[in-house]
Amino acid sequence: MKQIIVLFLFSFSIGQSIAQDTLRLTLDEAVALARNQSPQAVAARHQYRASYWNWRSHKANYLPSVTLNTYSTLNRSISSVTLPDGSDSFVHRNQLLNDGAITINQNIPLLGGSIYMRTGLQRLDLFTDNTLSYKSTPVVIGYSQNLLGYNYLKWNKEIEPIRYSQAQKAYTETQELVAATAAMKFHQLALAQNSWQSAAYNYAAADTLYQYAEGRYEIGTITENEMLQLEINYLSEQTNMMNARIEMDDMILDLRSFLGITDNIEIEVQVSDNVPNFMVPVEEAVYYAHENSPDIEYYTLRELESESAVARAKASRGLKADLYAEFGLSQTNSNFRDSYRNPLDQQLVSLGIRIPILDWGVGKGQIEVARSNLEKVKIDMEQARTDFEANVIKMVKQFNLQADKVAIAYKTADRAVRRNNVAYRLYLLGKSSVLDLNSAVEEKDRSQQAYIRELQNYWSLYYGIRSITGYDFENNSKIIQTENGQ
Repeated sequence: MKQIIVLFLFSFSIGQSIAQDTLRLTLDEAVALARNQSPQAVAARHQYRASYWNWRSHKANYLPSVTLNTYSTLNRSISSVTLPDGSDSFVHRNQLLNDGAITINQNIPLLGGSIYMRTGLQRLDLFTDNTLSYKSTPVVIGYSQNLLGYNYLKWNKEIEPIRYSQAQKAYTETQELVAATAAMKFHQLALAQNSWQSAAYNYAAADTLYQYAEGRYEIGTITENEMLQLEINYLSEQTNMMNARIEMDDMILDLRSFLGITDNIEIEVQVSDNVPNFMVPVEEAVYYAHENSPDIEYYTLRELESESAVARAKASRGLKADLYAEFGLSQTNSNFRDSYRNPLDQQLVSLGIRIPILDWGVGKGQIEVARSNLEKVKIDMEQARTDFEANVIKMVKQFNLQADKVAIAYKTADRAVRRNNVAYRLYLLGKSSVLDLNSAVEEKDRSQQAYIRELQNYWSLYYGIRSITGYDFENNSKIIQTENGQ
């Protein structure tokens, strides 16, 4: 390929003179820039961080929480009270109530309830007679639970780890898809760059041949038809060069935008002839795809969420019972220390039951809808697994042949350049026709473009396999893309 590029070095210097600054990028550098600062990569990073903090919040629900509650109430008013004899009277209130408590709460995922322990102190100041009193609660232990309801703690403990795992895998997949898109746009610019280089070279060659033909025509060694054909070639190549420059500028803007480059600079891509030549075992690719793909995790998550919806529908229809129990110690006294002496025990137990008698089939309908959705998800999941596996196998088989296709395209392009050079010399010696020359030029341009397209296909498949399997088969290691959420 170096021979191919050397042919167009002089023409590329024209493009460098247009822009003051030129950023020369290899494929690895373009991919690194895309992963770091492209808008898609930045958005994926923020999305993953949101998932990370949702996961942190989920885990915090199963850890003890400590809460300090305080409030103060000043009451200066005239209120109505009922006397022991049943009559009403108005009393003047002038008091201040200060209340403080520390509560430790712990959710119980297995049961779906929560247990708590609280300690607190109240102080009541009566300003009307300058007295105060304390009420202490040294310790209170309580428990509350919906006995027959939907246990969201239990279901979330199953769902949320899968949701976070899916987010991790999706982030890794997105990073590789960003790399695949960067490789595609890189080679699109390479195609446009090659087209412009070829057009500039062809224009220079057509100009030389046209001037040469004018001399030969004057001495009668070529026909007017042949000279006119060379003039047409010259004018066509001039137009092709201008169009190619416009297309190359468009591709530069496209790549620059994707990479998140805001500076108005020229970009020159440097295509490497070397591609990693390794084989991807089909069975291993399928295995790692099932292990690491977020698509598989997504359908597993959908199935669990559908099962959770069925459980919620069943719980909303049937018998409901709410249990609340509280046991503790308390005491009151006008002296702070005495309010903690000889505390009295206190108990509170509450049990509420709700039995639906007639709902006209609403509950049953909700259950059947949830069950139907669950069955649909299972069917979709099986079909998705089948299609997913077929896609992996197809991609791997294509990749395993792509390195050979690149080598063939490289050899074809090299031979086309050599043929073009031979056809050019033969025409100058008068041993070839203009039709043979045009055919050689077209074959040269076509084969160079085909070579770059095969390179583009290779790297698209390369990063596509990495994204779908989450595995680097070149280095035999798992791909891990993580953020700490900070």
